[in-house]
Amino acid sequence: MPVLTPSTVDEVLTHLGEHPESLVLSGGTDVMVEINMAHRKAPDDVVALRGVEELRAWSRHPSSAGGAGTVTIGAGLPYAEMEHGELAELFPALAQAARTVGSPQIRAAGTLGGNLGTCSPAGDGLPVLYALDAVVHLRSVHGRRDVPVADFMTGVKRNVLDAGELITGVTMPIRAGWQGYSKVGVRNAMVIATVSVCLAMDRDEGAVSLALGAVGTTILRCPDAENWLAGELDLTTAHLDISDAVASEFGRRAAATAAPIDDHRSTAAYRGHAVSVLASRLLRRAAA
Repeated sequence: MPVLTPSTVDEVLTHLGEHPESLVLSGGTDVMVEINMAHRKAPDDVVALRGVEELRAWSRHPSSAGGAGTVTIGAGLPYAEMEHGELAELFPALAQAARTVGSPQIRAAGTLGGNLGTCSPAGDGLPVLYALDAVVHLRSVHGRRDVPVADFMTGVKRNVLDAGELITGVTMPIRAGWQGYSKVGVRNAMVIATVSVCLAMDRDEGAVSLALGAVGTTILRCPDAENWLAGELDLTTAHLDISDAVASEFGRRAAATAAPIDDHRSTAAYRGHAVSVLASRLLRRAAA
């Protein structure tokens, strides 16, 4: 099959404008498995994005309102570059999620853009994007649009991406406060999440965000647990006093939001229990 290897976003958009059915390949860590296992038909042509340097960069933007600002991460930045360094310091939960993605070879190829393009509820990067209220940037020959991540994913492996559109990156606010990511699977490494949870504190707003992966048709936020905790604790302080009762109730409310199913990786009952345990555990870590 023909493979286009562009070096600029404009080249990609021009080709997609003429051939919107083309397969856009980032890391290929999901799509090649599906093609090899005959779950997806091989495409007529491929647009390989690895040579588009614009998509493999990230940048920090100051806030005019005096806050910490935002960070924009290119859709083609590999997970390996999120594990350490300044980006990991700004978004510890993203770094933790990146470290759980497959093997070093997979992390050198896999990207947030690929996670968003595939839109599997088990995608490791997605709960972090939801907990941090990320905005997804899309471009086509017809223009640009920005979509809140909560509106981008519409179901299992379904999203609002139009034919000929390209995911170019995501923007997330920099928040003051602890954040963390945790997941469980059928083994300890190189595994698709059975359940994943991301918790992010916002001391400036006195708020907490909690997002769940692999327990619904999309990533789920937990407004009941979030609002309850904000009413129980002063979340503007860096030193939280978390009792066992508060941690357990937070986990229970998180589990009540989940909508898990039985499948070949786990049961609904275990997934619900795991959500409760992971949410409670992350809250205790935030206090510690």
